[in-house]
Amino acid sequence: MDRFMSLSVFVSAVEEGSIAAAGRRFGLSAVMAGRYLSTLEKSLSVRLIERTTHKLNLTDAGQAYFVRSKHILEALEQANEEAADRQTTPRGALRIAAPVTFGSMYLGPVIAKFMADFPEIEVALQLQDRFVSLVEEGVDIAVRIGTLPDSDQVARKITDYRLMACASPDYLAKAGMPERPSDLQTHQLLGYIGAVTAQPWSFVNEQGQPVSLDCRCRFLANNTAVMLDVALCGTGIVYGPDFVFARALAEGTLVPVLPAYTCPALPLHAITPTAKHVNFKTRLFIDRLKQAFGTDVPNVS
Repeated sequence: MDRFMSLSVFVSAVEEGSIAAAGRRFGLSAVMAGRYLSTLEKSLSVRLIERTTHKLNLTDAGQAYFVRSKHILEALEQANEEAADRQTTPRGALRIAAPVTFGSMYLGPVIAKFMADFPEIEVALQLQDRFVSLVEEGVDIAVRIGTLPDSDQVARKITDYRLMACASPDYLAKAGMPERPSDLQTHQLLGYIGAVTAQPWSFVNEQGQPVSLDCRCRFLANNTAVMLDVALCGTGIVYGPDFVFARALAEGTLVPVLPAYTCPALPLHAITPTAKHVNFKTRLFIDRLKQAFGTDVPNVS
């Protein structure tokens, strides 16, 4: 008998609570549905379900087999949907949420190329530094950087960025280059107010020993683009995500501070409301995010 149908009848019988109900889902009689289930058990040489007059009880083997079988059927369903999607032209609205600085610095070219390649897709981009509720706000995909709050939403990791300290050459020429994290206490510091790069400033030395400083910052902002501007003016040492400073570092208008030390990583994720039924447009855009940012630092050329 059809192994796939046997698997489907088994999962449905568990979910529906009866073999007859599972049969109705697939247009089968209760007797035929029972035969599919018996054939499956015979092929495995193990009892999956203990049948009584009023209910079905999973055996230990049946419980484990049900979990695996359900995942297999869901994966196959998603594969079928994706295959069908790829035979159609992607179209309609794609709603994206992203952090202000990352989105304004790096997402524009990615979205422009995406829209050029898929001319029937319309994109709405929301830039904000708060965690949006995807379902309540009608967002298809959110780009998030840093530690994620617990939720039922599905996170697909794109890459990691690093926190780092840097400053302008003019500032360091006047104030001197710190040699160790403790030296930062005598400098003017520029920090972030928020969850992504919250105090303390953290470093790891070449021996793998962590050092954390509860630094007193002369300037604090909840926007890393403003922190970058203040640092470029020679105001002090700034601590934040390396992607914010990538272009300035490449141009030499900022230089790394404490380069012998490493700092914590910040993961970049693409967030969708659920793992199932992710629309084709969203899957295509996640692929573009992986292509564009699946390296340590965005291309700054």
